[in-house]
Amino acid sequence: MASSVSFWQGVVTVWGVLTILAVGYVAIDIRQTPEDPVMKWGFVIVTVFTGPLGAFLYVLGCREPLPGTHEAFVRAAWRQALGSTMHCVAGDGLGIVAAAVIASLGHWSWGWSLIAEYTTGFLFGWTVFQALFMKSMAGGSYTASLRNTVWPEFLSMNGVMAGMAFVMGRGMPLVPRADDPATPEFWFVMGMALTAGLLVAYPINAWLVHRGLKHGMMTVRPRGRPVPLASGLFTSGQALRQDMAATPHDRAPGRPHAARTVSPPRAAEVGPMALLTLGILAVGIWLGVA
Repeated sequence: MASSVSFWQGVVTVWGVLTILAVGYVAIDIRQTPEDPVMKWGFVIVTVFTGPLGAFLYVLGCREPLPGTHEAFVRAAWRQALGSTMHCVAGDGLGIVAAAVIASLGHWSWGWSLIAEYTTGFLFGWTVFQALFMKSMAGGSYTASLRNTVWPEFLSMNGVMAGMAFVMGRGMPLVPRADDPATPEFWFVMGMALTAGLLVAYPINAWLVHRGLKHGMMTVRPRGRPVPLASGLFTSGQALRQDMAATPHDRAPGRPHAARTVSPPRAAEVGPMALLTLGILAVGIWLGVA
């Protein structure tokens, strides 16, 4: 027993140090990245829980390689899907973790804890991170944004919760003291759970972005700031040439680039995917308690 405690204490300590370094790097560096502020917060929040993985995904998927290249850099479909996933995981994750802390302090049963975590994560992710922060994509109407985002949020949330339920169900009994929010072990397991949720939710978000039901990465430049085309052409080639072929309205300084609108979901589109994600959620919960 003592050796097990020492092992996990070592793992958690190393992970904690790496996470502090990763969060510090992302929080400082992302200030210079011409990304939407909501996405910036999303990357920082996710890095708090996923540590070095969050920093790696930021550099690989969002950080501008050279000045003037962000538009072309984030155009890739997989980066658009990554942006959608990070945005979802940040909002849902905050709600899930908050409910998990309350459930742990109240010594709730596994079933009630899971219900509280799912409900809180979904409501916070939907009403705040999706509908409120992205209402400009619905013409500025919060009500319309709520209607447009409820089904995409539901599908994505199922993936996040599936991964988290599996890791929390397995990790809490495995790691000593992980059931106490006052210990680093609790936050380590929650971080691993959110990492698993991110991985499960990614293909779902890729499907949503591909069909225009969710936004991906965006580029927001200060109004009037020139874009150095030479560096963009050097690193991005044909991708940037295609970007510059967009309408002048789309290229207006300060206007978010890419995924400026989100289409209202249609039942024929989301119905089969809803059943699939519910099945994934059921499998995640079953693996967590089996």
